[in-house]
Amino acid sequence: MDLILDPPRGVAPLRLGMTLDEAVAAGAGWGEPRVVRRRGSALVSWSVDGVGVQALLEGGPAVTAVELWWPGEGRTSRTRVLLDGDDVFGTLAEDLFRRAAARGRPVDTSAPEYPVVPGVSLGFTRQTSQEVPRDADGLPLYVTSVLVAGRDYYDAQDGARG
Repeated sequence: MDLILDPPRGVAPLRLGMTLDEAVAAGAGWGEPRVVRRRGSALVSWSVDGVGVQALLEGGPAVTAVELWWPGEGRTSRTRVLLDGDDVFGTLAEDLFRRAAARGRPVDTSAPEYPVVPGVSLGFTRQTSQEVPRDADGLPLYVTSVLVAGRDYYDAQDGARG
């Protein structure tokens, strides 16, 4: 299965702006969701063949972001997370960022562990406590999670990850 990143709209079939019930229904093919509700916010999550998928409803009734995680050290998955055809968790981070920039999605790496594509609120994580190959700066060679949100998500979050 392929999960296609579609910034700033979501990750099909999850779309930003969906209600919690719509998000649960959209992910019905992924198995039983885990739903957590907290004061005015909620999240719904699935494991899709080892890839973690989470729809975030932060402070309101609608999905504000979708985050995906790689399966983890020593685990494999037949599910790919794709950005413009590139396998997000299977492409070296530097190559992924270079290719994204060549397609008009320049990646801001000023926070090396949390690179972002401004304007579409596409954020990556390059950190893990697991034993993985790392570059000369100690960063994992591959991204470990990716978040798709609305255009101004990181501005609204003051640069913080959701």
